[in-house]
Amino acid sequence: MTIIDGKKIAQDMRTRLADKVQDMKAKAGIVPGLAVIVVGDNPASQVYVRNKERAALAAGFHSETIRLPEKTSEADLLEVVEQCNQNPSIHGILVQLPLPDQINDKKVLLAIDPHKDVDGFHPMNTGHLWSGRPVMVPCTPAGIMALLDAYNVTLEGKRAVIIGRSNIVGKPMAQLLLAKDATVTLTHSRTKDLQGLAKEADVLIVAIGRPEFVTKDFVKDGAVVIDVGINRQADGKLVGDVAFEEVAQVAKLITPVPGGVGPMTIALLLEQTYQAALRSVTKND
Repeated sequence: MTIIDGKKIAQDMRTRLADKVQDMKAKAGIVPGLAVIVVGDNPASQVYVRNKERAALAAGFHSETIRLPEKTSEADLLEVVEQCNQNPSIHGILVQLPLPDQINDKKVLLAIDPHKDVDGFHPMNTGHLWSGRPVMVPCTPAGIMALLDAYNVTLEGKRAVIIGRSNIVGKPMAQLLLAKDATVTLTHSRTKDLQGLAKEADVLIVAIGRPEFVTKDFVKDGAVVIDVGINRQADGKLVGDVAFEEVAQVAKLITPVPGGVGPMTIALLLEQTYQAALRSVTKND
């Protein structure tokens, strides 16, 4: 069994990205700009946003964090989004989810310029992904693909099973795996014989937000197991959706929590912001 070191892979990516950013500054005079919009003071969101901000600054980006009160209206948030759309120094816009109940998150995500939609949630980018011409891809699935590539995991002809069908992870993950010629099964809470299907997987990806739900009885010997979940227990300990200690006994490769998928999400967010900045240079030529 090998533990996948997402922290190291992400750091290597960010180091290479910092070099590319310096080159872009020198040759084109462009500094990639990322705006993160946060509404309210959700503690988990605040920690994640601070990590994004530190990573962006370390890579040489222009970084803006726009913090709005919990009671911000939908109209006011849409106005802030539009200001970022029109700001030429901003190449990537991310609205931190979840949003307060008075705001329709679908309407807000639709308002983001798809060329700046570094989370890959705009319907235009979803369409590009499902038509096999990805531009902006949800960062967590993209990060998982980068991890699999870094560890030389062959996907062609392999059986991949995803537990969880969210728009953020499960559905885009399925398309990315299909594009690499894996045979993909997307499962969910209504799936019959979930354990049996999971046990057929060469690559098992779990993203359901249920602490240590997947035990070794779900996992085939020698499978690659990717744990997207991050759950805080009563004692403060972070655990994934996979029972790490017991599943590690049968898996060939497995991601830990923390230190597996999480760092890759931020690395891909920065990479997509850089790519958006690069496209802005080409568009203006």
